[in-house]
Amino acid sequence: MKADNSIRNPSVVCAIANLSRRSPASSTSQRYLFPLLLSVLAAPWCFPAQAQTPVPSAAQEQQLTEAEKSWRLAVQQNPRDPTAFANLGLVLAKEGKYDQAIPAYRKAAALNPKLPGLHLNWGLAEFKQGHFEEAITSLTAALAADPTNTQARTLLGLSCYGAKRFTEASKHLEAVVKLDPANTELRKVLAQSCLLAKNYSCARDEFRQILEQSPDSASAHVLMGEALDGLGQTADAVAEFEAAAKTSPREPEVNFGLGYLQWKLHNFDQAKAAFQNELAVDPNHAQALAYLGDIEMQQDHFDEALPLLQKAVQTRNDIRIAYIDLGAILMQQKRYPEALTALQHAIKLNPTQPDAHFRLGRLYQATGDPASAEREFSKVKDLHQKADEDIASKMPKKLANPSPQ
Repeated sequence: MKADNSIRNPSVVCAIANLSRRSPASSTSQRYLFPLLLSVLAAPWCFPAQAQTPVPSAAQEQQLTEAEKSWRLAVQQNPRDPTAFANLGLVLAKEGKYDQAIPAYRKAAALNPKLPGLHLNWGLAEFKQGHFEEAITSLTAALAADPTNTQARTLLGLSCYGAKRFTEASKHLEAVVKLDPANTELRKVLAQSCLLAKNYSCARDEFRQILEQSPDSASAHVLMGEALDGLGQTADAVAEFEAAAKTSPREPEVNFGLGYLQWKLHNFDQAKAAFQNELAVDPNHAQALAYLGDIEMQQDHFDEALPLLQKAVQTRNDIRIAYIDLGAILMQQKRYPEALTALQHAIKLNPTQPDAHFRLGRLYQATGDPASAEREFSKVKDLHQKADEDIASKMPKKLANPSPQ
């Protein structure tokens, strides 16, 4: 049985190279990553120019149709022949009928799970259908049968990425990249796998390699900045976002990311400029509106902050900082029912953070409800105590429980 060569070279992931836009991974952590694998499934497989697969001619399509008929007849006449089912699956896959190829491969495996090439072809069909967990099972078997099979390991790494098993994806893709270190496209998948696995050192090292080959890549600068921020090197992360903004000043999200990092460093004038640049690209960017409103509030510009925060929550209802700041401003204006709604929503978004409970306690004090105020302040105390206990549990025993000298 022949192997399906629809993915002959790691460069099949070249479609990923064109993905430069990021989207927030979460409104809490403000992590930004651009989507990867699913667009690969929607696009044709691509190869280096000298090895592109030609479009099948009418004669070749006719040959495949005839081959499908022949193998369907073969499995009817020989229902215990695993090779017949495997070859039927292969022909169906070459026709792009992956949903039909998978049952044929499954039947072949039930008859002879050790048939050469079967698990690799089956894994490819599952991968092309977006069935990543199923692909992982088949490709793991293929790799166990031949640990040197780069095609199987590449597909396994991509399947782990698609299944959000980023640590496993990093392990397999790192092995493939070592064999082909000049393959920038595959390195991008590895770098983002490391980033999503929160292995920031790995991500930093891989993005550094990518930037050496593509110094003007805005997306690489952005994600290098993300890795550096994860390592606590926020000032260095700012420099990467600045490079991205210089390269692509109107790239969506780049200026917001830069503004957020400056906001973290309390460089509010620089943060404000970056958020305004993002809003010039997208006037309805909810997070830029929210953080710009937060800066205005912290500078006691309540009249400027309020419309920004209101527009932010009208656009999106999951930006916690916007609701906390709205609650504070509305309380200052004695608009207590509206402030109560905003703060309760902030608590619903994340009940484990003490700041919203504290502001709600102050609101209950202002409205003459001491019992409710005490309940909220008690929650604040409990949450602070829990945070202290969590920190202590992560400390070395000798530091957490020092013995008297």
